[in-house]
Amino acid sequence: MIYPAIDLIGGAVVRLHKGNFDQLTTYGDDPVSVAQSYADAGATWLHLVDLDGAKNPDNRQIYLIAKIISSTGLKVQTGGGIRSFADVQALVDAGASRIVIGSLAVRDSEATKAIFQAFGPEKICLAADVIWQNGGFYIAVSGWQEASRLSLFDFIETYQQDGLLHALCTDIDRDGTLTGCNRDLYQEVKQTYPKLQLQASGGVSMLADLDGLTADGVIIGKALYEGRFTVAQALEAVAC
Repeated sequence: MIYPAIDLIGGAVVRLHKGNFDQLTTYGDDPVSVAQSYADAGATWLHLVDLDGAKNPDNRQIYLIAKIISSTGLKVQTGGGIRSFADVQALVDAGASRIVIGSLAVRDSEATKAIFQAFGPEKICLAADVIWQNGGFYIAVSGWQEASRLSLFDFIETYQQDGLLHALCTDIDRDGTLTGCNRDLYQEVKQTYPKLQLQASGGVSMLADLDGLTADGVIIGKALYEGRFTVAQALEAVAC
């Protein structure tokens, strides 16, 4: 599954380098049009990150998210600063098909388990955003600016009994860098959890990065904005 990505700040389409807000590139001020172009190219899903909401949930761009969903007909997977049951409910009410939960799942497993129970595993995507340190991958929190003491595999294991179905894994050192996917990382995750619907995220730079990737989906952002290839070409590549 191809998930073209749109990151939002102040209604504009942006990309960050390794999650750093100080290294931001703007790619236009009409995210609805961008999303529509992806739908027209054949995409069925959109990965939508509300970076304003990630910094401050009070600034969540709910109206814009709802407009993108209603205007394009795309199924939208969205997140950014999900800190409560109410945050999830608001996005579901806005029409989101799947909600991405990251820091909350690290810091408050009981609240996250309650969300799984209420909305069901199909509605939730666990964001396993990782940093390499001390010989392993550890989960990052606080907008990727801070590494927790929780390892990637311990994080995934926490929600196995809750029916965890979807997870996206971002190698932060590669995000926005166009340096290619961390193939070894995704292969290890899929070997350990073969039933997990794993989304690879970070570093996609060319169509060859999609070839033989051990994942069930891939999130593509900067490569599309930079014109490395199109959504239609990506869809064709994975269909072969």
